[in-house]
Amino acid sequence: MAALKEIKARMASVQSTLKITSAMKMVASAKLHRVQATALALAKYERGLSDIARALCAAPDWKVESPLMSPHDKRERAVVVAFSSDGSLCGSFNANAVKALTQQVEMLRAEGFDRVTVIPVGEKIAQAALKAGYDTDERFRSFVAKPTFEGVAALADLLMEEYAAGKTDKTVLVYNHFFSMGHQAPVQDVFLPMTMMTGEEWFDCAPEYICEPRAETLLAALLPHTLRSRLYSVLLDSATAEQAARTVAMQTATDNAKELLDDLSLTYNKRRQQAITDELADITPNE
Repeated sequence: MAALKEIKARMASVQSTLKITSAMKMVASAKLHRVQATALALAKYERGLSDIARALCAAPDWKVESPLMSPHDKRERAVVVAFSSDGSLCGSFNANAVKALTQQVEMLRAEGFDRVTVIPVGEKIAQAALKAGYDTDERFRSFVAKPTFEGVAALADLLMEEYAAGKTDKTVLVYNHFFSMGHQAPVQDVFLPMTMMTGEEWFDCAPEYICEPRAETLLAALLPHTLRSRLYSVLLDSATAEQAARTVAMQTATDNAKELLDDLSLTYNKRRQQAITDELADITPNE
């Protein structure tokens, strides 16, 4: 009987876990749909801004220059902005982000950068950066909980200000990109210097614009806003990938719990049947 009680207690524990993972999957799925809708809406706006900026930079009649687009000859300091989640239970999402951050830091050091500063966005990547002993700026680590454009704009303005002033020579973004529900993979993109498709490659398919005021004036206002939108898009992309990874992880955990519960139920019924058979054999008189 002791064995039956142990199995029954374990079945109750698995049922409790099953309820938790099922609820967490539903919550993650709801968050996924919400953040994905915001990301898709922003993507259209960001593409429109980028198209105008590319047209201004690519037009042969306009000689447009910006300190945000000019590469630095020196290689003294680089900045890596790394994104992760605040919590766990999202599969290999955070582990992949930490691995990509480590690879990027090593690549920048191999390129000759004497100093590499990591700006973590998310508690998990912040903890990993501190553990690895990186030079970190932790002012933006809490943005993941409530992603807002205003908060990201402050980070983008800091990155642009330091790059334009020559305090940094390269800025790279490291985050998990949402490809699909079953595929989220780390991506490493150069944020600054900003690159644009130029020349005939773009201009042949670009729409014609009449600029008022001059293209230089427009671009000076447009480029910073384009970079702010891009950084916000990356934050939403990372958040979408996080919720997708958590939804899949909780679905897998739920399926495993159901399978384990079925196995325990089968074992419990077999042992209970055997116990009943043994009791009947004990009370049946021998002839």
